[in-house]
Amino acid sequence: MLPPRAYVFIGLNLIRILSIIACLLVFSSSIVTMVEDVEAVNNFLATERSNSTFAASMIDCDYIAGSTVPNEPAGVFWAVLNRLLLIFQIVVLFLSEIGWPAKFFNRYFPVLGPEFGLGALGVMQGLIGAAILSHHVDDFALVAAFFLFSIGCLNVMIGLIFREHAKAKRSVTSWREHGKSVLPPSVRRAGSSASTLYGLANSEKSRSNNALSERFAGYGFGRQGEKKAGLKGFLVSKPLETLPRYSPRNQASSPRMLSLFSHRS
Repeated sequence: MLPPRAYVFIGLNLIRILSIIACLLVFSSSIVTMVEDVEAVNNFLATERSNSTFAASMIDCDYIAGSTVPNEPAGVFWAVLNRLLLIFQIVVLFLSEIGWPAKFFNRYFPVLGPEFGLGALGVMQGLIGAAILSHHVDDFALVAAFFLFSIGCLNVMIGLIFREHAKAKRSVTSWREHGKSVLPPSVRRAGSSASTLYGLANSEKSRSNNALSERFAGYGFGRQGEKKAGLKGFLVSKPLETLPRYSPRNQASSPRMLSLFSHRS
């Protein structure tokens, strides 16, 4: 039986694959829709030149027939620009899902990098899907946009559950590094907690030693200590040279002992 983290790994990567497929479908449908819009505009312009009655009847239309281009000044420009921006966003989301290049995302798009969760990715996917669904499109673009919107909602839910650990739990490299460890998870957790406590104790000890060293810095022994004492009004004097009671007397005052030794001899 597989461990629980294996099921989490498989489930997250399955959603990841579906997200990549949704991005590819929206990318393809956006290109197809843009080509169809350009062809519809060309047909409209050609018909307008040849048939004035048709041109007069199309004045009150909001969109050009057979396209998503609004019938207004510079409508073609904004429609094509909208599709190009959608394609660019889809490419960025696709690269974020495959995790390449990680340094680029960490520097320029941190919310799509490996250190963030899937919530921001899901929000962007939902916005793109809603932007496409807000227009009248063909069946292919409709299905692709709805699929992307659904995956975006799912990624938002996963981001709320796993938070910033979602991408780490589905990463293949982290799975391999976890599999290289020989110790079971319980022993690893106990070792990590013990090392953490040992590190905290060492840090507290070093902090107290630093505080003591800063407090008594510069005192030392000898002249430095004497200078500090003199500045504070203390006088440092040498103790009197005295001998203890049990020490022998001076040799100069012991002729009696010498005479005793001579009589005995």
